[in-house]
Amino acid sequence: MLDRLMRVLLTGSAGFIGSHIAEAVDRLGHEVVPADVRTGVDVRDEVALNRLLPGTDAVVHQAAKVGLGVNVADLPGYASVNVYGTAVLLAAMARHGVGRLVLASSMVVYGEGAYDCLAHGRVRPGPRRSSDLAGGLFDPRCPTCDAVLAPAVIAEDAPLDPRNAYATTKLAQEHLSANWARETGGTAVALRYHNVYGPRMPRDTPYAGVASIFLSALVAGRAPRVFEDGGQRRDFVHVRDVARANVLALDAGTAGALTPYNIASGIPRTVGDLATALAEQTGGPEPVTTGEYRLGDVRHIVASPARAAAELGFAAEIGFGDGIKEFATL
Repeated sequence: MLDRLMRVLLTGSAGFIGSHIAEAVDRLGHEVVPADVRTGVDVRDEVALNRLLPGTDAVVHQAAKVGLGVNVADLPGYASVNVYGTAVLLAAMARHGVGRLVLASSMVVYGEGAYDCLAHGRVRPGPRRSSDLAGGLFDPRCPTCDAVLAPAVIAEDAPLDPRNAYATTKLAQEHLSANWARETGGTAVALRYHNVYGPRMPRDTPYAGVASIFLSALVAGRAPRVFEDGGQRRDFVHVRDVARANVLALDAGTAGALTPYNIASGIPRTVGDLATALAEQTGGPEPVTTGEYRLGDVRHIVASPARAAAELGFAAEIGFGDGIKEFATL
């Protein structure tokens, strides 16, 4: 844990995750310098960054355009905010001698998670076939024998394979941050968030996460609509645990390099489990499993939080049941 107080520039400070990080950093007595487009500071604005960065010890970079992206027409917007914005920020950090970065990355950089084939061991599946999805076969196939694969735990050294606009730009952020660290001797930590949920989660927007989409439906008296067969496995991690991981990351990493960490609970749940738990907590209608699918979605991502535990001292503290109960009653 840090033994000195720091001045921390926090981009995306007014957002869902950023606002919780601001509180967590402030509680420890560090000075938070907020930067958010909602309060007039765009991360692409060099003038604003030149005003805010002098005297700063570290940057926690949360600002991003989120969501999967609908089609290729979305690419310029994602690239502008997430890629160009990060490049502008890193260049400004170098100018002002700021040597520590904590980057909000995402589990989406993995694409499909890790899978095992009974005959061929650990394999890397390609994108799921449209014909399989249309026929209700949602699990990936072995690229060698075409057998249906079993999900396995994914660690930070897994191959990266982003499969939508958002995922591609998050990986680009990691690469740019690694470039910055090598060239400046700075320390960069990339926190690969898994499915974050909790208080202040955006609702009723195109960028809402699945937990928020389900809750919005239930509050309106509608049954949550669960895509595929509801068996998609994810790791749902509470936003206050994520905020604590960011504080721990301020004192982590290696000079001249980028170090990634999975930020996850370590206990996977299905999307169907999530919908059912929210329906039970709200007393709303039971979920409806639709069989619908989106080509940009992935089937299973089951994370290993072992590196974060060993090197950051991070372990999720808010269990799924307690977290969902709080979230459902907000």
